[in-house]
Amino acid sequence: MLFVCYPKCTTCQKARAFLEERGISYEFRDIKQDRPTAEELEEWWKKSGLPLKRFFNTSGLIYQSLGLKDRLPAMSQREQLELLGSDGMLVKRPILVGEDFALVGFRQPAWEEALG
Repeated sequence: MLFVCYPKCTTCQKARAFLEERGISYEFRDIKQDRPTAEELEEWWKKSGLPLKRFFNTSGLIYQSLGLKDRLPAMSQREQLELLGSDGMLVKRPILVGEDFALVGFRQPAWEEALG
């Protein structure tokens, strides 16, 4: 599995502790140092079954400074994916990607269900 996070994020730290407490192995990736590409994000989005808007870090400073709350509805999916791929800090985190799923944000019940 791939665990994509921002190490300074407290939610990401909780998710990482959750994985380690359960002995779940994963590949770690710092979203700021090694940001996901638009293609990766598209693949994860399809696996997640979520609306694309859920991949945006809506509480982040970049999201707010770009006025994305008002701009996103008029953007195509491709434009949104390209924008997400342009800066890892725009992406909601953590993201846990498995063979047939992608979890966005840390909600412990959903992670427990996905990981058995």
